[in-house]
Amino acid sequence: MIRLLLYSQDQNLPLMLGPTMGGEFEVTLDSSAERIKELVRNQRCHVVVLDLDSGSADQHRDFVEDMRSARVPVVVMADDDHCEAATDLVQRGAYDYFRKPPCLAELKIVARRAFEHSRIGRDLYNLSQQLRTTATQGCDQLIGSSARLQHVYDLIRRVTALNAFVLITGETGTGKELIARAIHNLSDRQSCPFVAVSCGAIPETLIEAELFGYEKGAFTGAVGSRKGYLEQAGQGTLLLDEIGELSPHTQVKLLRVLQERHFSRLGTSAIIPLQARVLFSTHRNLGKMVEEGRFRLDLYYRVNVMGIKAPSLRDHSEDIPTLARYFLKKYSELYRKPVSSIAPPAMALLVDYLWPGNVRELENVIQKAIILTDDDTVGPQQLPDDLQQPDLLGLGDSLTATSFEDQLRDYKVKLAQRAVAECNGNKTLAARSLHISRTYLHRLIKDFIEEETPEVA
Repeated sequence: MIRLLLYSQDQNLPLMLGPTMGGEFEVTLDSSAERIKELVRNQRCHVVVLDLDSGSADQHRDFVEDMRSARVPVVVMADDDHCEAATDLVQRGAYDYFRKPPCLAELKIVARRAFEHSRIGRDLYNLSQQLRTTATQGCDQLIGSSARLQHVYDLIRRVTALNAFVLITGETGTGKELIARAIHNLSDRQSCPFVAVSCGAIPETLIEAELFGYEKGAFTGAVGSRKGYLEQAGQGTLLLDEIGELSPHTQVKLLRVLQERHFSRLGTSAIIPLQARVLFSTHRNLGKMVEEGRFRLDLYYRVNVMGIKAPSLRDHSEDIPTLARYFLKKYSELYRKPVSSIAPPAMALLVDYLWPGNVRELENVIQKAIILTDDDTVGPQQLPDDLQQPDLLGLGDSLTATSFEDQLRDYKVKLAQRAVAECNGNKTLAARSLHISRTYLHRLIKDFIEEETPEVA
């Protein structure tokens, strides 16, 4: 049954329409926009019929906009004197309009179409939200919204549905394994195993047995059969981390597996098909290793079908506040300490630091800060000495100022300038990020400009 709600001052409309619309429609009338919005919020309405005899033009526009936001279609009913206003409302988002007094057959057709159009729109919206939620969940451990990370997200989504090999590169601590897990979680293999193997952590004498598996008696000490990582991954995803650590001999074996898409356990010639998707990661420059003869060129081209580079933290420092707050919430809950914020001076130190250990180092710093603080806020005094060196603050020669007040003022100016630059010149956003007023921010920058401008004699 289609719930048709009449927004009108005409008390005769329900008496005229209700008995004649048939069992397909449930017709009610209300003269209050607020009560109608309440019914819409409670999902007691499918289509609204707006009578232009009620309310002003501005009220009508606001009402149509509210209904549009609630995804409830509005059909406008207007007499000849209000046709222009009805057309304007259709252009602003109303579904359609018809003349008053209404033709019963026309009203039924328009109401059915509005209901069906709305239902399809809701289904499409819900589907898009589900897809967006799935994508977000797949990348839920990759924190940040910078342009560099958005590019990584885009590459992840492009390769998830494909079975192509992917080489993930980047410095230590940049989250290469998280990228691999995101690819797995967003693919149709997400219900299958994700197996991560650190090639550098396995002794050279055991790497083949660990990758391919072995049969009983294959070598001294092989007292039983064992599946290798290639087999353990099944139809899921296998991540070969630090592939640059593989010896030339193992590189040859791996190349053959990737080419033939099958392998054998040590000690048998039985063929096992490679069903898993294989991803690769390394912090080394494989191209340079190829030039030096330490990595096979053919294997390099085989694994590097698609490349994704995990950016270093210093290359997307705008994400540092988001990451810091994420780790603050995570570890304050884990350690059961009510630490809820990071003081602006401490956040400035975090943003300015170069982070050679990348996100992993930032996580470590936040953990230690939570342990050290006795307050609900992390301050500069809870951060490591390395973060508090003057050079890291970018103060330069300002430390030679004659007084503490001069040094403090110079530091504030530096913070203000950097905040404005990071907010693309938007002083309102910059002031908000520093938790100061826009007037104070403007005064800091203005005083600096006046001091830097030489006087003309």
